[in-house]
Amino acid sequence: MSDSKRPKSRLVADRRYPSASAQKPKPQPKPKAAARKPARKQPARGKKRNPLVAFFLGIFTWTFRLVWRLFVRVSVVVALIVALAVGYIYTTLPNLSDLLDGRARGSVTMLDRNGQIFAWRGDQFGGVVTAQSVSPHLRNAVVATEDKRFYSHFGLSPRGIASAIRINLSEGRGPLSGHGGSTITQQTAKLLCLGVIYDPDEWDSEADYVADCRRGSLVRKGKEALFALAMEVKFSKDEILSIYLNRAYMGGGAYGAEAAAQRYFSKHAAELNPAESAMLAGLLTAPTSLAPTSDLERSQDRAATVLRLMNEQGYLNAEDTAYYQQHPATLSEAADTRRGGYFADWVMVSGPDFFTRNTTEDVVIRTTLDPRIQTAAEDAMTEIFSTKVKEGSKAQAAIVVMSADGAVRAMLGGRQVKASGVFNRATQAKRQTGSAFKPFVYATALELGYSPLDTVVDEPYCLNIPGSGQWCPKNYSNEYKGRVTLTEALEDSLNIPAVKVSESVGRDLVHKVAYDFGIRSELADSPALALGSSEASLLEMTGAYAGILNGGSSVTPYGLVDLRLKGETEPLMGTGGGIGERVINESAARKLVWMMEKVVSQGTGRRAQLPGWQVAGKTGTSTEARDAWFIGFTADYVAGVWMGYDDNTPLKGVTGGGLPAEIWHETIARVHATDTPKPLPMVAPEPPRPESVSQPAPQPQRKKRDTFLDQLMRDILGGGRN
Repeated sequence: MSDSKRPKSRLVADRRYPSASAQKPKPQPKPKAAARKPARKQPARGKKRNPLVAFFLGIFTWTFRLVWRLFVRVSVVVALIVALAVGYIYTTLPNLSDLLDGRARGSVTMLDRNGQIFAWRGDQFGGVVTAQSVSPHLRNAVVATEDKRFYSHFGLSPRGIASAIRINLSEGRGPLSGHGGSTITQQTAKLLCLGVIYDPDEWDSEADYVADCRRGSLVRKGKEALFALAMEVKFSKDEILSIYLNRAYMGGGAYGAEAAAQRYFSKHAAELNPAESAMLAGLLTAPTSLAPTSDLERSQDRAATVLRLMNEQGYLNAEDTAYYQQHPATLSEAADTRRGGYFADWVMVSGPDFFTRNTTEDVVIRTTLDPRIQTAAEDAMTEIFSTKVKEGSKAQAAIVVMSADGAVRAMLGGRQVKASGVFNRATQAKRQTGSAFKPFVYATALELGYSPLDTVVDEPYCLNIPGSGQWCPKNYSNEYKGRVTLTEALEDSLNIPAVKVSESVGRDLVHKVAYDFGIRSELADSPALALGSSEASLLEMTGAYAGILNGGSSVTPYGLVDLRLKGETEPLMGTGGGIGERVINESAARKLVWMMEKVVSQGTGRRAQLPGWQVAGKTGTSTEARDAWFIGFTADYVAGVWMGYDDNTPLKGVTGGGLPAEIWHETIARVHATDTPKPLPMVAPEPPRPESVSQPAPQPQRKKRDTFLDQLMRDILGGGRN
């Protein structure tokens, strides 16, 4: 039977190895779907988008894209401009060494008569330091206080700026007024005045230049930011910090960390402990008001805050922080005395401006100051005002001590014995001299040949003054003593005899003698001249008395001995003071000293007596007791004391023979504490013949003018006139 119609059976091999065509295709893994944006959702059929919404949406999208493109383009342009500006400033920045000493003027260092430094003035620069050479405590204190992100930012701190703006706005100020958020780099840029160098020809004063450098306008802030960025490119962080540590003003005339460390602690900046470092770092915010020489307690309080910041930022552990807050830094003993006070201020004014107040060089001035005598005057002032002046009194006093040649050894211009830069009552105050002027009246009479033992009548006395009418002087006690010697009239400070003598010898001659002795203030041209109605400074009066002590020659008070540039040995100038021309003859001067000794030994100046020492002097009390004076001398020193109120309020119960004489006594007692007493250069007058007690001995060498004055003197001495 044929099987052609039957299906063919598969071979065994075919079943074992099926053909490719017969093999069942294996399912292939589906390829990953390519990431694509989700298809826009088609609006449902039958619903169309609101044409108004579509319109505004399209405008917003177009505007956003335009603004974005503009922003990107503007940002690129601004970045390019900033880069060019930073690059230009970079090329103008000097080398590091040229930026460390940035003072516009120099310093003045003053030495006392022993060659020791006692005062600094001007801009003091102690020497170059680096961020690595100073004490690490100082470096950490500055960073913790001024810019805690200093080592991580690029010169600007957006976070700091934003924080400063927030604080300013919260305190009711403008965004750029008050806190500035400046980094140390920006502060350094400001100290460099953005590269502008001080030119005296361009600026009215250095103060104007500094004020311009400190301006806080928006444009100025922008320039400051560019300058800071350029500095970050050119210098390392430590180099920028080094510039800052050398240029920053730290009060007391000290510029830079080294000068401040020497000024306040008498040590190098590398030796500062945490408390001292915190105090210096705290000065950076307000160097003048926070300076320890101005207000030590306030400076210590600020330092305690700095120590806390150092602890919070990991620079100081809690134990050390607590210790140094409880044991704050204090001024060293040497630093406390190196303010110079009134004396240093006076030397700065008395010297040439171009070498003192306006110096551009570092200058060294050798002076006449004796620190031992200065301390004696300060202690005496403190002693009297703390024990014998009513608490709360606003009365003031001044002291000047000098040698007979006019060399000033000590000066106090007020009760605040350590003050500097304040009103100096010893040199600047012009006050009525009262009876302290009378020695010049008697000096004139003695120069004309009269004797201390000649007599004058103390009695009611009047003068007719043209344009003013009758003037009748009175004695302080309102009593009259009749006939007295010139010596008695001086020792009891009698007013009527002084006026009579002045008018008899010639008011013009009295004026000339006082002027030649150094009283250059304007003197009154009236009979009241003899009673000290004119004004003079304490320095003038003390200098005039020095002329009496030295034998009758004028002196110009001086404090500057010589001046030289720092590092030089040859002085550029010497003293401008000392003994001048003779005013009265030596014999007259010695007799006047004898008369003035009686004032202290048995007259109105008894409280100035110094056991074992001969003392001469004169008291003085002005009208209504507005001023009280005592000026006196031993064989070695002349000292003048003035006391009164700045507003001319009358003193209560005080005369020249009272508290001023006691201040004088306390001062000179301390000055001569270890000295051997010396006699005064005085000569006692020869006793007059009985028949010529009221007349001076003839002086044939005198001129015709003297003969006329002699006759007038005889008339007055013989009984006076009304």
